[in-house]
Amino acid sequence: MSTMITETNALSITGIRRRLHTAVTGRQIFLFHEVDSTNSTLSRLARSGALEGTVVLAEAQTAGRGRLGQAWFSPPGVNLYASTLFREPLPLEEAPLFSLVAGLALADAVMSAGASPAIKWPNDVLVDGRKVGGALIECVARGGEVEYLVVGVGANLNVDLDALSVALGPAASTATSLRAATGRDVNRDAFAADYLNALDGWALRYRDHGPAPVLQAWRDRDILTGRQVEMRGAGQPFVGRVGGVDSRGRLIVTDAVGERRTVTTEEIRLCD
Repeated sequence: MSTMITETNALSITGIRRRLHTAVTGRQIFLFHEVDSTNSTLSRLARSGALEGTVVLAEAQTAGRGRLGQAWFSPPGVNLYASTLFREPLPLEEAPLFSLVAGLALADAVMSAGASPAIKWPNDVLVDGRKVGGALIECVARGGEVEYLVVGVGANLNVDLDALSVALGPAASTATSLRAATGRDVNRDAFAADYLNALDGWALRYRDHGPAPVLQAWRDRDILTGRQVEMRGAGQPFVGRVGGVDSRGRLIVTDAVGERRTVTTEEIRLCD
């Protein structure tokens, strides 16, 4: 089931800008009809010298992706696909904290839209236990310091659940949209602006005060701590209990024999 992009449902830079009150994010905004992915597009702009705070939005993506290389269903005219460029110097080991920043900003926008969000590490945003959005953080570093960092998000706003079911198959049972969750259409310009405002706020909070306020806010919305999970990654799968995140945003999991493990990229499945 496809959606035609019309004047009434298309994103508008003017409509977004009139709602923005940011210090850095949105200094430049590019809106494309279709791209391979907003992250890839913004990375190309970054290599050409794009300013910090540059944002790339797209009505559709042909090769949208999430964590672990998973495809992100990106139909036109219904959702949010956005990437933002940061050039703040920071050690490479602190880059994962921007996953938490992105999750918090997306959760704030979901709350503004009238839903009650929770966050599943590192940045999946859930409503009623089903995923409405997530983020993909990519960076280029030199000498152990980040040269630039791209924060990409995808959020299911007005996509039909039937379309999700056709596109995702059985995985659609764990996904939803904000329209399905709230019972009303989401103003995409307003949602985009709410997200960008929140992202700007959290990034500046991190810049001014370090990771502590970001970690505390993230922990308040985390749904994994204390729960048993199955971890699947490069090594052998294992089951353990989540103990929260460390100061760099990495997940801490204690396995069945009591060994404390630090998780950075694995796929996580709840066991309870």
